Amino acid sequence: MDTQHLLYGGLTLSGGILIFVTNIYQLYLALVFWSPAPIVTHESEKKCRSHTSPKKRLPLAQLADPSSVDLSIVVPAYNETQRLPLMMAATIAHLASQKKRTYEILIVDDGSTDGTSETALQLAAKYSKSNIRVVTLEKNIGKGGAVRHGMLYSSGERLLMADADGASRIEDLEALWTTMDTLAPSNRPGVVVGSRAHLVKSEAVVKRSLLRNILMYGLHTILRIVGVGHIRDTQCGFKLFSRSAAQQIFPAQHLPTWIFDVELLLLAKQLGIPVAEVPIEWHEVAGSKLNVMTASFQMLRDLLIVRANHLLGRWQAIPTKPKSD
Repeated sequence: MDTQHLLYGGLTLSGGILIFVTNIYQLYLALVFWSPAPIVTHESEKKCRSHTSPKKRLPLAQLADPSSVDLSIVVPAYNETQRLPLMMAATIAHLASQKKRTYEILIVDDGSTDGTSETALQLAAKYSKSNIRVVTLEKNIGKGGAVRHGMLYSSGERLLMADADGASRIEDLEALWTTMDTLAPSNRPGVVVGSRAHLVKSEAVVKRSLLRNILMYGLHTILRIVGVGHIRDTQCGFKLFSRSAAQQIFPAQHLPTWIFDVELLLLAKQLGIPVAEVPIEWHEVAGSKLNVMTASFQMLRDLLIVRANHLLGRWQAIPTKPKSD
């Protein structure tokens, strides 16, 4: 009788272990299935047009190479013919006031259907004294993918991502720049993020839709769980990277969707790259392409995916000794 009980208990335990292992395997397969495929760069996307070469595409620089200008501004643009001109006017005016700083602007057209590339080329011709380059992606891959592409083909010693809507005040670049001087002197790795956290109770945020505010507070709660709760505003599209930081972070980026900012900050944390947060001025601009309900579900899915892949070691950033001036 005792032998039968032992045998039965052993079979039950073995069956339980088998079910557990099967469930884990199924979860792993689900993770692989839901994880985004590697971002593919087409040959045409490794080239750009400019006011000096509006028809023929010329090769872009490589992030792995040493810098050739002080600042690169990467502007992801999807159907931005209406908002881009105002943003560019403000950006050029400010950059012109910084006499000693060399710069380039990379406008990355993320598969637009409204002629965004043509508008960008017109702006490049209008501001012909500025180094404005236009990259056209063959299809829409998402804001994160467009930013990543621009960063991988930038020449600046410091690299700024800035939204095409101009919601963040370009003059606040100087606050980020000064903080970077302290955070990462001598071109060391560092990330400085623009923050709207101080505006939480301001009119700009209070007047936003109820759904957007619910999404914002929900996001903050989830961010604490995934490991970047120390950053109060992860989603502001105004972030400055030193070249040595960008060389380690962006090749390891996987998410092309709008929640990619969180992955960048997780990678910086994983690599031991210091991150500072600087308050900036911000105002909401009409014409957002974000669907709040769809984005909410996508946000939760992508955050779980990126955290699970990092924990399991499927996605890893490898510290390197980047080339720099």
